Order: sequence, then C-alpha cells, then structure tokens
Amino acid sequence: MTDITADNAAFAGGNGTQTTAEKAIDDNPAVVRRLILAAFTMLFVELALIRWLGANVVHLSYFSNFVLLGSFLGIGAGFLISRKSWSIWPFSLPLLAVLVIAVVKFPVTIEQSGSDIIYFSSLKVYGPPAWLALPLVFVTVAAILAGPAELVGRCFAKLTPLTAYRWDLIGSLAGILTFTALSFLRAPSIVWGLMAIVPYLVLTDPKRRLVSLAWCVALLVPLGQESLRDDIYWSPYYKVETTAKEGMPGFMEIRANRVPHQLMAPAQWKIEQGEHIYEMPYNRLPVGDLGNVLIIGAGSGSDVAIALSKGAQSVDAVDIDPVIMELGAAHNIDRPYDDLRVTRHVDDGRAFLQNTDKKYDLVLFALPDSLTLVSGASQIRLESFLFTDEALQSVNRVLTEDGAFAMYNYYREDWLIDRLAGTAAKAFGHAPCVDTFAGQQAVILVAKQESSQTCGAAWAPGASAEEIGTVSDDAPFLYFRGNGFPPLYAITLFGILAVTVLTVRVLGGPLKEMRPYADLFFMGAAFLLLETKNIATFALLFGTTWFVNALVFAGVLVVVLAAVETERKFKTPPLKVVFAAIAVSLAAAWVIKPEWLLALSFWPRLIAGTVLAFLPIYLANIAFAKRFRESSNSQSAFALNLIGTIVGGCLEYLALFSGYNNLLVATLLLYGLAFWLVPRGAARTA
Repeated sequence: MTDITADNAAFAGGNGTQTTAEKAIDDNPAVVRRLILAAFTMLFVELALIRWLGANVVHLSYFSNFVLLGSFLGIGAGFLISRKSWSIWPFSLPLLAVLVIAVVKFPVTIEQSGSDIIYFSSLKVYGPPAWLALPLVFVTVAAILAGPAELVGRCFAKLTPLTAYRWDLIGSLAGILTFTALSFLRAPSIVWGLMAIVPYLVLTDPKRRLVSLAWCVALLVPLGQESLRDDIYWSPYYKVETTAKEGMPGFMEIRANRVPHQLMAPAQWKIEQGEHIYEMPYNRLPVGDLGNVLIIGAGSGSDVAIALSKGAQSVDAVDIDPVIMELGAAHNIDRPYDDLRVTRHVDDGRAFLQNTDKKYDLVLFALPDSLTLVSGASQIRLESFLFTDEALQSVNRVLTEDGAFAMYNYYREDWLIDRLAGTAAKAFGHAPCVDTFAGQQAVILVAKQESSQTCGAAWAPGASAEEIGTVSDDAPFLYFRGNGFPPLYAITLFGILAVTVLTVRVLGGPLKEMRPYADLFFMGAAFLLLETKNIATFALLFGTTWFVNALVFAGVLVVVLAAVETERKFKTPPLKVVFAAIAVSLAAAWVIKPEWLLALSFWPRLIAGTVLAFLPIYLANIAFAKRFRESSNSQSAFALNLIGTIVGGCLEYLALFSGYNNLLVATLLLYGLAFWLVPRGAARTA
C-alpha cells in the first residue's frame, strides 16, 4: 500500500493550522479570483444545461440524472486535463453554442416504449433513438463542463488543497444561488446565456476574446429567439408554451417541456363534449350540498370551474407550478380564479395535505402528472409522494365523515389503474369505484364511508394487482412496474461506467498510479448516494418544490464548506474516530424513518430533518478534508473523488428495489471501504 509522498509532509502535520510556507502559497488573490469565477461558471452552466436540455429535448427531463452524471464526468476529466500541457478550455464555449443550435434546429425526442415505466406524452418521435441520443447528450455535456473544470484544476495546483477547495465551494455556491434567483424571477433562457458568457469572456485569453465573442453571439441568437416569443413562459419547473385554438374561444393548449400538458377549455364543454372523467366523481356521490373541496393539480382552472358549477361552496386550488395557475387566472373563459369561493395555493400537493387542518367534503387529484424529475433524484417526479400509501392516509385524515376522494387521468396501463385502486382500498378499508373510458382513462373514487359511494360496478383487482402492489414513501416509484430492471437504464448506465473508466485511463494514466486516492473515489460514491437520499427525504418532509430542492443543494455546499473551515482552523479527531462517527450518524438516520417526522409541526420537523440529513454530510466532509489536505496531487485526488460520484449516481438506481432508506446501508458500506483503503501513513497522521 503506497503512502503519501514526503514532499507534502507539511500538509499532513498541520491539522487545524497553516504553516508559513502554506500561507505564502495561498496569498495569491489573482488565482483565488480566477478559481471562484471558474467554479461559478462550472456550476451555473451545469444547472442551466440540466434545465434547458430537459425543456427542449422531449423526455430528457425524465433522464436529467444522466445530464448530471455527464457533468460529473466532465468536471472530473477537466481536473485530470489540468495536469496536461494541452487544454480543452478553448473548446467549451464553441461546444456549448453548437449544442444549443443543434437542439433548436434539429428537434429530438428521447423515445419511450414498453410498459415497465410510464412516461406521459402523446408526441411523435423525432431524431435518433434513445440509445444514441442519450450518449450524445452525455458526452457533449461532459466535454463542455470539462473546460471550466480544467481552469479550476489549474488553480488548485497553485494553492494548498483545502484553501483551493474552500474557494471552489464558494464559487459553486454562488453559481447555485444565482441560478436559484433566476428561477425565482422566472428569467428566460437568454438571461441564462448572458450570465454564462460573461465569465467565459473574462476567463478567456485576451488573444482569443474576439473569437469567443463570435461564439457568444452564436449561442445567444437561438436563446434570444426562444425568449422573445410571447407564447413561451419559464416556470421553475417547465418551459411552458401556449397555443390558442383558432375559432374556438376559451380553448388554449398548454405544453410543458414541449409535451401537451393541459387543454384549457370551458367547463361546460369539458363535461358535455370532452372526457367523461371530469363529471364522474360528482355522479358517484350522494346528491346534496358540496361544501369544502380541495383540488390538487388545479392547473389552469378547468377542474375548479367544474367544481363550482357542481355547487362547491369553497375550493382550495393547489398546484405546484405558478405560471400555469397564472395562465388560468388570465385566460380561462370561466374565470374560476376570480370567484370569491376559490383560494389559490402554489404548493406541493403532499405538503399541503400534510400541513392543513381543514376538513373537506371532496378531495380531487386532478391529473397531477408531471413531466420532469426532482433535480438530483433519478426517479422522483414532482408528484411521486402524492400517490403513496401514506399520502392517501393523509387524504383520509382531512375528509369529513361523509367526504370522498377521487383521482382521474389517462393512466396508459391497466396495471397502474389497479395499483392506484389498490392504494385507495388499502387507505380507506374498502373497494373504490373505478370507471374507465376510452382505453386507460379512469376515475377512481372512494368515500370515507362505503355507504356514501355509489359504484357502477365494484372494483375487482386484475390478475397482476397483488404482484404489482402499492408504493410507499420510502419507494415512491408509482410509474415503475417493478418486474425487472429497465433495459434502457441498464444499457445507459453500463455505457456511462464504460466511458468513465476509459476517460480516467486515457487522461489519468494507469489506474494503479491513482491508488493512493482510492479511498477518495469511494468517498465520492458514498457522498452522492447520501445527497440523493437527503433530496428524497426533504422532498417528502417539505414538498418537491423547486425552492426546497434549491435549499437542499445550497445547504449541502454550506455544510461541506463548514466542514472544510473546521478542518482548516481547528484540531479535529483522528480519521478513525471521524469514520466511526459517520457510521453512527448513518445508523441513526437509517433507524429514524423520515415518515416518523411528518407528524411533527414545521419547526421541529425542520430541525430534526436537518440534523439527520446534514450531520453525516458534515462528518463525511471532515474525513474528506483530512485526506484531501494531505494529497500531493490535489488535481488527481479531486478528480478521482468526482469520478466516484458517477458510480454513486449509478448506484442510486438501487432505490428502485431497495427503497431510499436502504441507500444508507450502501452508503455505510462505501464509507467502510473508503476507510479500509486509506493509506497507512495517512491514517496515522490524519
């Protein structure tokens, strides 16, 4: 087992202090400024690519994790390239411009077929097949991100490891906060492009700025054309496009991420000429006064208008997307959101259910099917926690004694209808009414008291209902049938790992030469799993809103920065003690289930959730900082750590079968392997 080289011994012995030589090395303001700006560019461009590509490449929003993994590979490759005499940085901006132009000029659809995983779309397929399109996106994103990462890596070589890491985190945090602010302001894509090209131009060699400026113009032109259209809106979740139907007043098609999402139409047309699903819940309930109604997935307001026409005295309309609700308020011909009986709530549906004490006569899930994933989580969609066993138990809790619950949609597969009907039966203790129309359009209704519902025919579960089962908060994969690992995922993940190994071998040299940092590789894999688990936990505890997600990402960076500052300024316990503390904190997080915290009020839930989620992250980064400060080659060490996150991103798909809580077991095993691989010399000095 190879020890850390002796020429870096000053770093190894300085736990909590900095030598005079180290201070002299770190006293380089120009390098620090360049590092912060390059790290900002790296994170901002990564987030912008995840959002923009998901909005313009149909179905890619269901695979945003692959774009994230491509970013990790590119950043790791950039650090390895920073050790070379040649540079990929001059190609980053041209590749970014070419990618944007190609996506705009040549529309692509990531094709989906089969019945193992359901994707909501009714579009024709354009462009290359998924097995080609996904790798192209993955490799191109990696090459783009390698550019700013290379600049960060070259700055790392001029500073001591922990100081470099500190400024890298500060720049990255600035990138996340800036993109979050633009999301809050609903800025169009041209603003994202402008924010990206400024650091590109500042960081570019003055001799190349004229050429870079030309590529900036090439990048901004298609983004400007997109942003100037008056039928395109950017919400925190979607690129929203609207089309008014000629000769049909009150009709407007709303597309999200280029997929048909909603048809805004008069309530009377929806009832008489449209799908029968809208009126069926009211037909299955006893005739009488309809008091309080809760509509989750209220969208542009058609479901709200129908509830008002059926006599609802009060309607709480909940939707996660503010732009779509505002379109309904401005353009819905029935003006449902102007009615004094209606209260709008821009919120996650599950979070609203969890936090309300109000009782309802009717709760409706009105086609709440999202077209995107929660960022950073490969299989959690915006509505995933709305259809679990625990969620429908929450629905039961908010109903009056004579109340009822209904959900309707075009479910696409019979097995999904059986799963949802089975979930309703499990939560309410009796069979629901199930009405199907035109294939897999269905209405599922269940009353709190079985005597309050009038079914055309009692629901009889299909042959596969028991095999399919229901879903829980720990494994909220409603649209995954669960009878095998999806072939597309398997092929794509195998390809990602193969490209990763090849990249490390070509850019990093023989793998055995990177053996001293093998523990950092497994720390990277473990950290990504831990971050994924925490995203899932906070989505459950506080909702899947973009703001909660942004807080988690920013919070992770703040905690990592706190760990680095702790290691820089204070004497911390030996490495073996830190790893033991990591094991204890992971065990505590595994034992204390997130759903137990849902019963707490907001602030106790926030405190408990934060401690359980971020304590392991803090301790893990104390361990990483202790090892990283000793590295004789910070670029290789950091690159290998980042490459490890790709493996962690692939292992995240284990949650499809194990659930999210058991990812903590895999995380513990990875940290145990990392501790076992710590070089003996490092273990003694840390």
